[in-house]
Amino acid sequence: MNLTAVIDFETTGISPGGGDRATEVAIVLVEGGRVVDRFQSLMNAGVRIPGFITQLTGITNAMVAGAPDAAQVIGEASRFVGAAPLVAHNASFDRRFWQAELSHAGLAAPQPFICTLLLSRRLYPQAPSHKLGALVDYHGLARTGQAHRALADAEMAAGLLGQIQHDLRVRHRVARPDHALLMALQRCARAALGTLMARHADA
Repeated sequence: MNLTAVIDFETTGISPGGGDRATEVAIVLVEGGRVVDRFQSLMNAGVRIPGFITQLTGITNAMVAGAPDAAQVIGEASRFVGAAPLVAHNASFDRRFWQAELSHAGLAAPQPFICTLLLSRRLYPQAPSHKLGALVDYHGLARTGQAHRALADAEMAAGLLGQIQHDLRVRHRVARPDHALLMALQRCARAALGTLMARHADA
């Protein structure tokens, strides 16, 4: 069974291109639907955290002042992930910061990202919201800690990924809801979803 790495960042803002940096990263390694390892660290990129971000995340400037250098942390995170495919909720956000922090450290970011937000929009259009916490509650999954902290959010996204793969097996008869299928599914127009599922059913 192949490993999948579910990742979440906390940051100083929404735009690495505008100078925002990561303040915390967490990665949950999943194999066969089970969490088999975890990585989490605050990271000091030398950028001030705005007050409203501290209110949202609980991460203060004092906390990151004593944290390891961002380049050191992202290097360790990259080694932890290895060649595993990456998954995130609202992956366009986490992908930008993954790529930006690796670039700051002079490292490559080759992996594509699977987005549990996009997958949920395809599979659960009836859900009242596609925010991570709302989907966790919608499926009756466990909340694993304080929202807007990286490890709790990564673990909840891993739980959501497991639910998605379970539903693909049970409801859509997809024997192997692997990385390639999930990549195709998140790019699939809703009108073409039935065709894609039929092509992979019992495959």
